[in-house]
Amino acid sequence: MAETDVDNELLDYEEDEEPQGGPEGDAPAGKKEVKGSYVSIHSSGFRDFLLKPELLRAIIDCGFEHPSEVQHECIPQAILGMDILCQAKSGMGKTAVFVLATLQQIEPVDGQVCVLVMCHTRELAFQISKEYERFSKYMPAVKAAVFFGGLFIKNNEEVLKNNCPHIVVGTPGRILALINNKTLNLKHLKHFVMDECDKMLEQLDMRRDVQNIFRMTPHEKQVMMFSATLSKEIRPVCRKFMQDPMEVFVD
Repeated sequence: MAETDVDNELLDYEEDEEPQGGPEGDAPAGKKEVKGSYVSIHSSGFRDFLLKPELLRAIIDCGFEHPSEVQHECIPQAILGMDILCQAKSGMGKTAVFVLATLQQIEPVDGQVCVLVMCHTRELAFQISKEYERFSKYMPAVKAAVFFGGLFIKNNEEVLKNNCPHIVVGTPGRILALINNKTLNLKHLKHFVMDECDKMLEQLDMRRDVQNIFRMTPHEKQVMMFSATLSKEIRPVCRKFMQDPMEVFVD
């Protein structure tokens, strides 16, 4: 759970600062670095994660029988609220990790946003919102919404005022605009998620938006970051948002 003072740490971070794990940017001592192996993974099922019955029903409806390698490694820790830094190729089920983990932990309160998921494109934001829709099928009390640029911001403001979602998915620019106009309140946030995090953190303007959004959230929260590609240079930047994350790198 991120508790660092990002006001100073993130903005003052130098690109050439030596990574925490050593000169080559390896995972710090004690971190879990997973190299691809499918041994014994398919002997377990989603039931072994002790998920809510509503989630298991939705998983069965989607036709999933066994967790992928990434899901097997990440979900048990993610549902306990641990910070996660994960790199795995597209198609390995990373999205389901944070969707299931946040839905498992969510305790919806009317008018409070408790999950924020950010990504770099409107297309990906829309896809993620559809995954939340699929997996929350039997959780009618949970509301999710997606916000991104290119559409009238007034529509987003209406949603937040009249039917405030518990889960917000969106792009950094639109999310920050909604925060700045006092429509989106993140003071009750419990889970801060970034998908394709390297795409946002490598672009300085988007990274600045992410940092500003991060400052508007409570210190005590779960932070999860996922990407298909995570260079050794960007990993220490990711760690600045986290506290003692579990690190999973699947080839």
